[in-house]
Amino acid sequence: MSWTIGYQLQSRPYVVEAILGRGGFGITYKARHLEHNQHFVIKTPLDYLKQDQKYGEYLRRFQKEGEKLKRLCKYPHPHIVQVIDFFTETENPCLVMEYIPGENLYDFVKRQGALTETQAVKVIRQIGDALNFMHQAELVHRDATPLNIMMRNSEEAVLIDFGIAKGINPKTSTQTDMAGNRSFAPYEQVGKGSRKKTVDVYSLAASLYYSVTGECATGSLGRKMFDEELVPPSQLNPSISDRTNQAILKGMALEPQERPQSIQEWLNLLNIPPTEEECKILELPLSTVEFETVIVDASGELIKREPNQKAKFFKEDLGNSISLEMISIPGGKFLMGTEDQEIERLVKKFNWEGFKRERPQHEVTVQPFFIGKYPITQKQWRGIASLEKVTRDLKYNPSNFKGDDHPVEQVSWYDAVEFCQRLSKQTGKKYCLPSEAEWEYACRALTTNPFHFGETITDKLANYRASSTYASKPKGKYRGQTTPVGIFPPNAFGLYDMHGNVWEWCADDWHQNYEGAPNDGTAWVEEDNDNRYRVLRGGSWLDNPNRCRCAYRDFVIRRDGIFVNIGFRVVCVGARTT
Repeated sequence: MSWTIGYQLQSRPYVVEAILGRGGFGITYKARHLEHNQHFVIKTPLDYLKQDQKYGEYLRRFQKEGEKLKRLCKYPHPHIVQVIDFFTETENPCLVMEYIPGENLYDFVKRQGALTETQAVKVIRQIGDALNFMHQAELVHRDATPLNIMMRNSEEAVLIDFGIAKGINPKTSTQTDMAGNRSFAPYEQVGKGSRKKTVDVYSLAASLYYSVTGECATGSLGRKMFDEELVPPSQLNPSISDRTNQAILKGMALEPQERPQSIQEWLNLLNIPPTEEECKILELPLSTVEFETVIVDASGELIKREPNQKAKFFKEDLGNSISLEMISIPGGKFLMGTEDQEIERLVKKFNWEGFKRERPQHEVTVQPFFIGKYPITQKQWRGIASLEKVTRDLKYNPSNFKGDDHPVEQVSWYDAVEFCQRLSKQTGKKYCLPSEAEWEYACRALTTNPFHFGETITDKLANYRASSTYASKPKGKYRGQTTPVGIFPPNAFGLYDMHGNVWEWCADDWHQNYEGAPNDGTAWVEEDNDNRYRVLRGGSWLDNPNRCRCAYRDFVIRRDGIFVNIGFRVVCVGARTT
C-alpha cells in the first residue's frame, strides 16, 4: 500500500511529509530525515503494479539503474540531483534523492512567459552538460523534460527524477505522463520504449522549443501517425536566431538516425562555446613543485634521501587568500592489500585479527587523477562551509584541535561529501572523496613497503601514537593531538600526511575483505551493503603505527559519526592537463 502522510519508514530514519507526484510506475514522496532534520525525495514503485506479470522485470531494472545512479553520484555534478541512498522498505525498492525546493522549468515558463534566447540556451546548456555526464556512464535519462528540470534560481537548473522506470508499464501511464510524451518524447520512445541516447537529444531540443516559445511542440505521435506539422519555433518567436531555430528542428527530427547522435553533437549545432568551468577542465595548466623524500630501515634510521623530486599540480583558488593544491597522480597498476604470509605475521605479532581485512592481495589498475596535497585544512573547510549548501548544513568550525593549517576533524562522511559538492559547484570541476584503491595507490607512491617511508615510521616522519612501536624502532614522542599539515616529509608523489594525523574518509562502502572487489580503481559501492559504514584510511595521531600502514583499512565509526581524529582529502576527476 502507498505510504500515508506521517508514515515512518522502518529501514531508514525518514518520515513521509507529502506526496509530490505519481507516474505510470512510481510514486514520489517528500520525506524528512529524522536524524539530520533535512528533506529528501523518495521514489518507489506503485503497489498495484505487483499484479502485473512483468513486475519482477520492472523491479530488476529499477534496482539496476538505481544502483548505477548512486555510483554515478560519487562524482557530484552541479546540474544533476544527488542520489543519496538506495534501499528496500517492506520489499519495495526506494531511491532517495536530494530535495530541491522551487519550481520546475515548465511552471517557471508558464508563470513568466517565454525566456530570452540567451537565458533559455544557458539553462538548456546546463542540462545538456548533465546529460553528457550521464551518457558517459551509459545512463539515459529518458524524461529530460521541463517538468524534470528544477530551477534553483532564474539562471541555474538541475535535472531531477531520472526516468529509470519510464516506459516499463505504459498501460498504466497517467494523463500527465501522456501529455509529457506528446510534447517532449520522440515517437520511438512512445511506441517502442527506446532507451537510446537520441531519446534525450529529442527531449532536450523539445525543452528548448518550449523555453523560447512558451508553447509545447506538436507531439511526435501526431506527427508520425497523422502528419501533423511541427511549427518552427521561429514562427512563434521571430526574435530567436536561425541557428537556434535549426538546432531545435534537427534535434526534434522524427527519425532518430536523422538527429544528432549525441547531446554534445546537438549542443554544437547551437554553437555554444565551452563554459568557463569546462575550459578549466579541458585546459588545465600545471605547475611543478620540487621536494625531498626519505627512506628509513626497520630501526627508523635514515638510509636514503632523494632530493629534487618533482610533482605536477594545480592550485584551486577558493577566495579570501585560501587555496587548494591538487597533485597529479599518474595512472598505473599496483598490488592492493597485503600478502597472506605477511598478514599471518602481523596477526601473530600484534594479536589482532583485523589485518585479515587486507586480503586477498590483488592487482588494481588506476586511471590518472588529482588528489589533495594535504588533508583538507580548517581554513579550507571554512572557505567552503561558508558557501550555499547543496544538500546539508555544515558546521563552520567543527574541529576540536583548532588551527588554520591543522586538518579539519569531527566531520562525518556525509559532511565530507557535502564539502565536495559545494567545492564542485564553486569551481566547476568534479571533486569527490577518493576510492579506497585511489587512496592506497596514492599513499604507496609506487612503493611496496608497509609505509611509503620504508619498513617503519618514526615521530620525525609522522604524527601517530609513537609511544608504540613497529619493526625494531625505539619509542618516540606521542603528541596526543593533530599537527599542522605538511610538517613531515612527503611521499614520492609529493603527498603529505598519508600516514597518521587524521583518518581519511573514502567513497567505498565497508567490506570485510577484498573478495569481489573491483580491479579498475573505482569505489566499491553495493546496495546489499547496509551502508552504515564507509572505509577509513591512513591512521591518525591517536593510533598505533600498525594502523597507519599503507594497506591498513578500517571502519572505526558509522558514516554519520564524527570523532577528533577523522578528516578527509579530496580528489578531482575528469580533468585534463596542458
